Amino acid sequence: MNPSLILAIAAMLGPAALPAGAHGLPGGTAALPLVADATAAGPAAGGTLAGQVLGQMISQATDGTYPGLDLRLVTDPLPVSGQAGAYLAARQAAAENDFAAAARYFVAAVEADPDDEFLQDGAIVSLVSAGMVDQAVALADRIAAGSETGDGTELAALLRRVDRARAEDWPAVLEMLDTMPADPSAGGPLLDGLFRAWALMGAGRAGDAFALLEQMGKEPGAGGMAQFQLALAKASVGDYEGAARLLENPVASTHLQGLTARVQVLSQLERNDQALALFEPLDRIEDEPQLAALRDRLAAGERLQFDVIANAREGLAQVLVTFGGALMGGQETDPLALLYARLAQYLDPDEPDARLLSAQLLMTAGQFDLAEREYDALRETGQMRPVSELARIDTLARADRLDDAEAAARALTENYPQLAQGWVSLGDVLRQNDSFAEAVPAYDRALEILRAQEDPQASWFALYARGISRERSGDYDGADADFQAALELQPDQAPILNYLGYSWVDRNMRLDEALALIERAVELRPDDGYILDSLAWAYYRLGRFADAVAPMERAVAVMSEDSLVNDHMGDIYWMAGRKREAEIQWQRAQSLYKPEDTDTDLPRIRAKLHVGLDAVLNAEAENGGTLPEGFGLPPEPEDGADTGDGGGDGAPDDASDG
Repeated sequence: MNPSLILAIAAMLGPAALPAGAHGLPGGTAALPLVADATAAGPAAGGTLAGQVLGQMISQATDGTYPGLDLRLVTDPLPVSGQAGAYLAARQAAAENDFAAAARYFVAAVEADPDDEFLQDGAIVSLVSAGMVDQAVALADRIAAGSETGDGTELAALLRRVDRARAEDWPAVLEMLDTMPADPSAGGPLLDGLFRAWALMGAGRAGDAFALLEQMGKEPGAGGMAQFQLALAKASVGDYEGAARLLENPVASTHLQGLTARVQVLSQLERNDQALALFEPLDRIEDEPQLAALRDRLAAGERLQFDVIANAREGLAQVLVTFGGALMGGQETDPLALLYARLAQYLDPDEPDARLLSAQLLMTAGQFDLAEREYDALRETGQMRPVSELARIDTLARADRLDDAEAAARALTENYPQLAQGWVSLGDVLRQNDSFAEAVPAYDRALEILRAQEDPQASWFALYARGISRERSGDYDGADADFQAALELQPDQAPILNYLGYSWVDRNMRLDEALALIERAVELRPDDGYILDSLAWAYYRLGRFADAVAPMERAVAVMSEDSLVNDHMGDIYWMAGRKREAEIQWQRAQSLYKPEDTDTDLPRIRAKLHVGLDAVLNAEAENGGTLPEGFGLPPEPEDGADTGDGGGDGAPDDASDG
């Protein structure tokens, strides 16, 4: 792969992925003054590829295909002199993983400079990543037609091979493989070898394909992948004995598709008992209904059909899925992963693994709207997979797309009502959205399912999570019961110890027991800021103010931006006689406060700043434990009056004796 291709692809899926909405526009589309020259690819250019792409993108932005696409970027570009505008806009959109916008701008840049390989590959990567593979193939054909070698860049050549494979024109695929040598950084001999093997299968030359795959299986690092593909190839022509022998190798079958293929092959050989034995060591098989269904059909004596692939085109799609999946793991997803997944979809639109891989990679890139299209398609075809759905819900929740996460969790529980983790996931999303009372029934349902299982340990997290929801809903007795039941199952879970202990401290009850629980949590997690805060607050409630200072200072050091922790530090400093430092901490807590800080009592902080903690505590004691509304706050200033305290952000001169 040449350096320009590496840069173009790296720009598409780099670490700069931004969450949707990050720029204040639907789907995260950036409203940038870096746009293409309207003369390069505007509506008047309808006869060019840029004009075709523009027309399709306008259509897809209006028909709901790409709901996140900001039409201002497509139809109303600001004029930028020269060719730099399209290039800069393309790079900016690519850095943000905004594939649709990047495609529009890279194509415009190619129209302006048709010989630049960086721009060519950038346009292809953008189009493929956005799911516009037809347009990418058209561009690749144009690039090849204008190339001295007739191939263009290796990426253009790859797209053209995939397109000919889709049409099952296997002689053309073999000819293309002969005319352009493999490039190691673009998949290299391994990808080209597997490509050639399936082209040979498609051309009716199974013996040559088998010989090639057997030879590839001897290469270091390629054995498992080549053996799996050889097993699929043999099974596709009815050589189930040969396929079964190959699939005995763990490196060829210890993945979902490998296990599925092996089970189906054994069943074709009327060895259902051996196929059933493969399921025995698997944990939580019910989380993969596809496997559970195979197991149940085997147990019923059914002879399973081999349907992992039906032909060479589908076999090649499996190759691309395997490559994409292999590049997805690790600390940073390889930029080529999405390219391979999209091309696998193009080859075999009905392949659920290709669609699922694309969806997962789009989620990783922060392109949630594009990902949702793929997940919706999986649901519509009955190919939803619970494990991937759970990961998707978690990703949506972490991106603060809680409405989408809740909708996905509800769909999962509707489709798989006996999946306990689906109900736990729904409860977690509701809890994250502060809908604590609504979360309780979700956890109730999860616990009903879990308690019917043999392993009692399976229910501890649902108990803990329901306890939090009950506590936050005011059902303190129910919460205590859940926390204590969870602790019986997991006595050394620091979060449970801490939450139960802190809930008692916060209610000023069972303080000695609470302190013991929290001290144990600190032993387990000595650097956890939340637990250190709980320890300090337990000392505070017990009147051990000097003991409270050190753990509270450690908590502030770990969680310096947390308004509640800083508020607690202020109270402890005050009671320890360090009143000026207390005021500084309350001022900091006030400045850090955000509306989502529901545990932080902002009016109470303001009252402490104006009248001090002693007066606030006395007022609460006289009012049944709550601060009277408006207590301790300065009077509203008359028009033009100066309150003399800096606008109410600090304490008056007589509020402290420190």
